Amino acid sequence: MPDYGHELEFGVFVPPAAESADAVVELARLADRLGLDLVSAQDHPYQPAFLDVWTLLSVVAARTERVRVFPNVANLPLRPPAVLARAAASLDVLTGGRVELGLGAGAFPDGVAALGGPRRTAAESVAALAEAIAVVRALWTPGPARTVDGEHYRLAGARPGPTPAHDIGIWLGAYKRRMLELTGRLADGWLPSYGYAAPEELAAMNAVIDKAAADAGRDPGAIRRLYNVSGSFDGDGGWFAGPPAVWAEQLAELALSEGVSGFVLAVGNDTDLRRYAEEVAPAVRALVAAERAAPPAQPGTATPPGTATPPDGATPRDNATQSGSAMPSGGATSPGRATDRAAEPGVPRDSGVREVAGVVPGVVPTADDVPRRSTETLWDEAERPTGPAPDPTVRYAPDGRTHARHLIDIHDHLRGELTELLGMVRQVADGSLSAGAARSHLNTLTMRQNNWTLGAYCESYCRVLAVHHTIEDESLFPHLRRRDPRLAPVLDRLESEHHAIAGLLDRIDAALVATLHDPARIDALSAAADLLADALLSHLSYEERELVEPLARLRLPV
Repeated sequence: MPDYGHELEFGVFVPPAAESADAVVELARLADRLGLDLVSAQDHPYQPAFLDVWTLLSVVAARTERVRVFPNVANLPLRPPAVLARAAASLDVLTGGRVELGLGAGAFPDGVAALGGPRRTAAESVAALAEAIAVVRALWTPGPARTVDGEHYRLAGARPGPTPAHDIGIWLGAYKRRMLELTGRLADGWLPSYGYAAPEELAAMNAVIDKAAADAGRDPGAIRRLYNVSGSFDGDGGWFAGPPAVWAEQLAELALSEGVSGFVLAVGNDTDLRRYAEEVAPAVRALVAAERAAPPAQPGTATPPGTATPPDGATPRDNATQSGSAMPSGGATSPGRATDRAAEPGVPRDSGVREVAGVVPGVVPTADDVPRRSTETLWDEAERPTGPAPDPTVRYAPDGRTHARHLIDIHDHLRGELTELLGMVRQVADGSLSAGAARSHLNTLTMRQNNWTLGAYCESYCRVLAVHHTIEDESLFPHLRRRDPRLAPVLDRLESEHHAIAGLLDRIDAALVATLHDPARIDALSAAADLLADALLSHLSYEERELVEPLARLRLPV
């Protein structure tokens, strides 16, 4: 995706916890003093432990001077759009133009219904959101009385006002196709979250938004792309898990290659907030400014956006040693990720640089050296074909190496999520984790906010894995086939393994359903999860072993 050229903005996503209300407001005030642009809070009115978002944002706005505030995102079924429009406009007037409006169609239907809200189908929710945007914009636009004739929301001669102090942006939290298309047609911005849209998924979602915008006669580049991110400054690899310099490189890459211009960090303490504001944000601005100011690269030598070209003879750092996810069983590394490898000569062991192996400098495929968990197998590994022998005269450009490392980044994310799944299944199976404790644990995982059940976690992981394989089959593999037909046997084998894993995911789904109805049947789910671990880790290692070199050599189009 392109860099749309929007000015970069950085903000925070504060927890609206009523029990620590003073601390929450102080975090927002610190964000203001540190020069950040945005302060937001989630809107879940059915959560009795949460502060009401508009009350919180009003207090935050009154106690700050420059940050803009917005709900991230407002729960439309419980906030009538006509009243929401007047509330947002009123706060915008009172703050001198410091309000934006994040809107969502309304997740968690049981919670909505418990407070008397409507229980809508997915299609009804999208239609209602479109009508709500029409209502809000009608009441923000000066002029005569307005009429909006909708199925879910209506205006019958309502007079507009108050007029906002500035053009309030309507930013939608959207993930599925109909919502993404609605974003392209009607919204001012797109506001997904890392826990529900991984970085490698953004391009496909962005493409849907852009097409819908173009079809509606809008400029796709006019739609701002924001991203709610979460992670750790103490991790050692993967997305959003590492020191501020790593975060800066990753956010700059997303800005320049995926068009993201607003980054909102889920933060709960002032230490992380300071590192984000004082170290990450300035570094991202500098990287993006330098890239935007650089002359266009010559064909065949382009460095991917956000990636600095290393000095001659240097090995670029690889930040993807494992997923940044929390480990349910005490911080073990992701299965399948080799650790404590010998350091490259002249590079400290803990520098984050992979040991040079094979033929692509700085990129090491993950070894398939994890003991098998299951006595069952999905395929005969001895029958796997291999690709063409590498040409020793080939020199791999920085952008090619980046594409190769990105494959391992994605796989490491999947490995980390697999560790979460296996740990949760294992602890429930052996009785060391009750259903209540499992819910409490999952509630602490920032990338799984509000997914509080084992069932939701299993289903989510299976969906992510299926999407990843679909993208490879439909985008990556055809490109490699065209560029090097000698890879056909390997790609055919990888695609067949994708189908085998898809069948296993169906088996896990069936076992999950059975377990939810009868907890005593957890053994079947455990067995299926063990087989998934064996098959997936073996498959990911095989794929890296065979594709790292072609990806570095053939260099996907940016």
